[in-house]
Amino acid sequence: MKAIQLEKPGTFRPLDVPEPGPPAVGEALVQVHAVGICGTDFSGYRGTMPFYSYPRIPGHELGVTVLAVGEGVANVQPGDRCAVEPYINCQRCYSCRRGLTNCCESHQTLGVMCDGGLCERMLLPARKLHFSRQLGMDQLALVETLAIGCHAVDRGQVRAGDNVLVIGAGPIGLSVIEFVKLAGATCIVLDVNEARLEFCRRRMGVPHTIVARGDGAELTTLADLTNRQLADVVIDATGSRQSMSRALEFCAFGGRLVYVGITQQELVFPHAPVMHRRELTLIGSRNARSSDFTRIIRLIEEGVIDTAPWITHRASFDDLIAEFPRWLEPASGVIKAMVALGS
Repeated sequence: MKAIQLEKPGTFRPLDVPEPGPPAVGEALVQVHAVGICGTDFSGYRGTMPFYSYPRIPGHELGVTVLAVGEGVANVQPGDRCAVEPYINCQRCYSCRRGLTNCCESHQTLGVMCDGGLCERMLLPARKLHFSRQLGMDQLALVETLAIGCHAVDRGQVRAGDNVLVIGAGPIGLSVIEFVKLAGATCIVLDVNEARLEFCRRRMGVPHTIVARGDGAELTTLADLTNRQLADVVIDATGSRQSMSRALEFCAFGGRLVYVGITQQELVFPHAPVMHRRELTLIGSRNARSSDFTRIIRLIEEGVIDTAPWITHRASFDDLIAEFPRWLEPASGVIKAMVALGS
């Protein structure tokens, strides 16, 4: 069976791996049809992803078909098309017992801490499969990206009428934008890349964007857009130490800052003049929950979320190794790349 392994940072290699066995109790055997490439995959390739281990078969944004199910599986059956919730949790730790499955103490994300979906077939816990009769494979592979944004917006308790600043207009930032809009809040996007801001305005319907220049003008522009109040919620999706350390400055008094991006570096920010004086709330957001996947599938099926603008680049499984380095270049204009495995 064909697979692609990230042997070490910067080095992919094609593999021939054994076929998975029959599904055990609670498992499903699936055929992988579509794999979305995200920032985690790029960070893994660069060697900057804090949770990544090597060698690793990447791939956690997956559209699959169920081939067979093990004993006790009732939520899916052979032939079902599914999105995959790639966060494998133990179901026993304190976090899992409280329903916080996204931050399980023994958490394993497919394609990051354990092998993922850049292979033809794989065994998965059936409870991690989310079925849809209507969605195509590309749409199913996009559900996980959208779920990250959905959870981040929930963590920020975004409400109708809030001014929400989204920092970073990559795929995770775009997923945040979708749910900020659905909450009825005013969305403002800050990024260093004018092309990505143009995408937000033209394809995502974002009314206000700010180019990050690093000269302090961003704060003045945000103040002008919010009647000097700044942002009720700031969601930083950059993974940049500089951006994340500065993000508190954009928060209104009593505001909330959500970190959905990841950095390995220490963050430094002023406490007394900003954090304490404004009584700000700092929130982490990790992964997503099962209910987010269910909600997103329904929203796409109902046409509330349009996935058409998302996929800007494609590659076949056989072409991925050659194409991947090109997607790392800012000039490529990648928003979301999708890899097709067979029919």
